[in-house]
Amino acid sequence: MKRLFLFLATNAAVLVVIAVVLNAFGVEQWLYREGVDLNLNALLVFSAVFGMGGSFISLAISKWVAKTTMGVHVIDQASTAGEQWLLETVHRLASDAGIGLPEVGIFESPQPNAFATGMSRNQALVAVSRGLLDRMGKREVEAVLGHEVTHIANGDMVTMGLLQGVLNTFVIFFARIIGYVVDRALFSNQRGAGPGYFVTSIVAQIFLSILATLIVMAFSRWREFRADAGGAELAGTENMIAALHSLQRVSEPRDLPSSLATLGIGGNVGQGLARLFMSHPPLEERIAALARLSANAQTASQTR
Repeated sequence: MKRLFLFLATNAAVLVVIAVVLNAFGVEQWLYREGVDLNLNALLVFSAVFGMGGSFISLAISKWVAKTTMGVHVIDQASTAGEQWLLETVHRLASDAGIGLPEVGIFESPQPNAFATGMSRNQALVAVSRGLLDRMGKREVEAVLGHEVTHIANGDMVTMGLLQGVLNTFVIFFARIIGYVVDRALFSNQRGAGPGYFVTSIVAQIFLSILATLIVMAFSRWREFRADAGGAELAGTENMIAALHSLQRVSEPRDLPSSLATLGIGGNVGQGLARLFMSHPPLEERIAALARLSANAQTASQTR
């Protein structure tokens, strides 16, 4: 409930800030003098409804989408010793992390990967690939599960949805403002929206969406370091590093669809500008970060 309140409160705060800024700069007055019949308050509400609303709906159906697109078999009753171990491990890690017991599932893929999704900390899903269970030892799998449980404990799914919703609101709102400004410059004698508005707003929305994606991906990379640290705390630093090394040996798993890529243990790979669109940091950087974390912890313990 607290996270839902934060989601709505942040949306309201965005609307207030935009309204104050636009009023301070006299944007609405300028548009009115130019003959543009644009109600900025109504546009703000429209942008928020579609921007935040779409993100909220996506978050609400995230588990269903994950189960459907990935063919996740949810383990309601363990039928093998492996499934029993998987259930017990996830539930133990969830208890250690202070969250409700998530659903646990397996999806058929030869690539080692895992993801967590769901609308709240206490109504989440943790799914692992068959390849992960077949290619990794139990300690490494436990570390990967700790990584995913940390995503849930940190509220990463809600935070990503909140961030995407805020950015969507900005994209929709400012794309239409830009469209009106350009349209007025091209068709100064025409009141209302002309052809320049429709073309420009579409182009502006595409460009602003790309910029928004860069922000979302940067945040996604940052939270992966946090999830690695959480996985190390729950399952042991050596096990977390070993799990990442195992992922390295199979050339960074990339079998998750784009809608779930930011929630997986592995991620995409890129060079140059493509790095800006990566949902996950390179595995060597994540391993180095864990090594530094371990070294710092040892130094701190020695100085006590």
